[in-house]
Amino acid sequence: MNARSGIGRLLRKSWRRSAMILAVAIAVQCVIAAFPAGVSLAADTPATTAPATGAEPKPDAKAAILIDAASGQVLFGMNADEALPPASMAKMMTEYLILDSIANGKLKWEDMVTISEFSSVISTNKELSGIPKAKGDSYSVKDLFYAVTIYSDNGAAIALAEAISGTEENFTKMMNDTAVKFGLSKGVHFINTSGLDRVDLGKYAPASIPGETTFSASDAAMIAYHLLKDHKEILDYSKIVSKKFRATDKEPMINYNWMLEGNADNANFKKYVYTGLDGLKTGHTDNAGYCFTGTAERNGVRYISVIMGAKTRDASFNETKKLLDYGFNNFETKKVVNAQTTIDSLQTVPVKKGVGKSVSLVTAGDLSFIAKKGAKDEEFVRTTQAIDESKIVAPIKQGDVLGTLTVTYNNKSQTVNMVAAEDVKKASWWRLLFRGIGSFFSDLFDSIKNLF
Repeated sequence: MNARSGIGRLLRKSWRRSAMILAVAIAVQCVIAAFPAGVSLAADTPATTAPATGAEPKPDAKAAILIDAASGQVLFGMNADEALPPASMAKMMTEYLILDSIANGKLKWEDMVTISEFSSVISTNKELSGIPKAKGDSYSVKDLFYAVTIYSDNGAAIALAEAISGTEENFTKMMNDTAVKFGLSKGVHFINTSGLDRVDLGKYAPASIPGETTFSASDAAMIAYHLLKDHKEILDYSKIVSKKFRATDKEPMINYNWMLEGNADNANFKKYVYTGLDGLKTGHTDNAGYCFTGTAERNGVRYISVIMGAKTRDASFNETKKLLDYGFNNFETKKVVNAQTTIDSLQTVPVKKGVGKSVSLVTAGDLSFIAKKGAKDEEFVRTTQAIDESKIVAPIKQGDVLGTLTVTYNNKSQTVNMVAAEDVKKASWWRLLFRGIGSFFSDLFDSIKNLF
């Protein structure tokens, strides 16, 4: 072996060793690069699995629901139909009836209300969430309503109920009647304005109304739905983060709803803040646990969430965030029908005694659903139905309702009217006579033809 070939063999071995080292180094760098910055590669680091996009939440509570505030459409529910103690969420019905009384003129915001013995006793009980108010004191309806909506003041709720109905018991009967009017479940039962348990009321517990206050998460959502639909001004009160009840009070009332967007600069609450959240009602008793009906609006879409029976106040807010995130991240408003649109399955209907023998139909208005993002058109099942033909008699005016279009998505149906697209004048007796003669001979000819 000469010196040149020996040197060549050494160089080849050296090159192969360097290539192997370089390959190993590149492989290690690729593995490291596969991990995000800050992730340890230690063997005892537990693996984490990100939740699947669009996965339904699993609230840590006894019951939960999420609905669209515009239509009442249910987007998520968990044990949503079980009647449970709602604590101060019962005040949503109290707020509804107070605002109704303002709207119909029975009360005025500036009216003064005198505090009764009952209201005073409940107000001065530190364990029952109240601002101390002495018997005989007077406060305006508006100030008492601030106390109800911001501080969940039980004594203020009693005082306003007495101003409207004479006694809290009479007012409570109105609450139960309104629940029936709303079409709520049979599990809905109010015994007072506040949601307090009977034991808390002592001798003031209602004699004519048995049991305890109960309703389901679904019922809570529908009370909130009606409250927002009929009295959206409730948000002007529920979004207030703090306010003094009396100018002379040392400290303001602090809203128990820590998720309010208005708390964004509050060092104590900003970790709970949810963008767009401006209501609606918290609640807590030992029997009910922590409850919260929340509502938030983003980009013109508003949702209502309900959590019942959470173990802590923090949990009620954290689970609410999960529900609302699920709504805003996974659903969108989808217009499935446009106004003045022809529907293939019901383009026309026959008209009796008209110049024209039929009339075209179009949809009377738009129809939209809150749908999963990316929902396909075939998921929206359309069915049409014309009215009884015997009732479609000229003259017909443009816009007359002659049928319906029903669209069903995820077991939720909505209906829009189908209306006449144009006028159809009544035919003269002369035209109808000749039309009848023509029909007679046409039928006769068809009968003769069928003989052969």
